[in-house]
Amino acid sequence: MSVTALSPRRSSQRAQKEQHILSAAEKVFAEAGFGGATMQLIADMAGLPKANLHYYFATKEDLYRRVVRDIFEIWLHAADVFDAAPGPAEGIGAYIDAKMEISRRHPHGSKVWASEVMHGAPVIQDYLETTLNDWTDGRVALIQRWIDEGKMAPVNPRHLLYMLWATTQHYADFNHQIETLNHGKPLSERQWREAKNSVKAVILRGIGVA
Repeated sequence: MSVTALSPRRSSQRAQKEQHILSAAEKVFAEAGFGGATMQLIADMAGLPKANLHYYFATKEDLYRRVVRDIFEIWLHAADVFDAAPGPAEGIGAYIDAKMEISRRHPHGSKVWASEVMHGAPVIQDYLETTLNDWTDGRVALIQRWIDEGKMAPVNPRHLLYMLWATTQHYADFNHQIETLNHGKPLSERQWREAKNSVKAVILRGIGVA
């Protein structure tokens, strides 16, 4: 078999190995923070030799920034529903659904982001000042347009976004507390549906959307 024929397979294997490392790193960074995490801890979590990690990521900071970038890009894609929505009921409602689902499926990534920001964003401050700032300004302008068109109550768009982030990410960042209050069990499929519907009902009614 030729090298060319093997290339797609090798590329796929590399992507899978990289994703395996990122999943392990996400968990270690969530539990130990950037300062407490080591490449050896991540290698142990991934079940790989430490040298394998350095083959894919030269330094701990490279790996950390990739973990943070990945969760942020997932959040960015969740906001795509804003741009295509005819109004706040559809846009904000779908955004809440998407963000809640991300909290359900990527709790460690959310915790990494929260810990980084709570410590003053020593590694990703440049990301906050550029990508996040530009993204937020775009969503603020869209929400303000809906307000100007009389489609929702005149609230401060920026603080509405903060509320959406805080509420939806609570289900990731404080999932241990939620599970403890749920008799030590993760939320079931039915309970997740109830959570999404409750959050949407409270927020949409609060901004004057039926």
